Amino acid sequence: MGMNPGPFGMVQTGVPFGEIKAVREWLGIEGAVKCPTDQHPKRPVSGFACVRSEVSGQRLWGLFADRFGKPQAFFAEHVVLNYCPLAFLEETGRNRTPDKLSANEKQALFDACDEHLRNAVRLLRPEWIVGIGEFAYGRATEALPENSVRRGKILHPSPASPAANRDWANAATKQLKQMGVW
Repeated sequence: MGMNPGPFGMVQTGVPFGEIKAVREWLGIEGAVKCPTDQHPKRPVSGFACVRSEVSGQRLWGLFADRFGKPQAFFAEHVVLNYCPLAFLEETGRNRTPDKLSANEKQALFDACDEHLRNAVRLLRPEWIVGIGEFAYGRATEALPENSVRRGKILHPSPASPAANRDWANAATKQLKQMGVW
């Protein structure tokens, strides 16, 4: 489980960590993407025509492609979702993640997202929920009853994380193996 859509990933494709090339070539998904009526002028939605790359998505889907070969093998036992399905952009066009919202904004958002997560867990009945990064892990821990699902976390693949820039795929694989997920 990730945090929320990135402007060059899920905002463009609708797929969590939705790096264009990975979504098109590995997941085999491509289609028309409808633009919101009130777009941010510095972050337009151009769907699969987006030329910017989502490094976190390259890393995440690249790891799954290397390990599982085909998407069907990955999705037989895994799903990727975001805690929050909404993207927030500052006036400058900078991505504002949910953890950076004001306290008033967070409370209403987190209440709705916690309920969505609990519903997803009730429906999907996963053995594990793995937070991709500290925020996602923290929200899963906060939102879910203690014994409802096993929890773990892996390093977020963001290039903003110095640790993720040092062989992220190997580090994440090691973490998943240590937890017993893989």
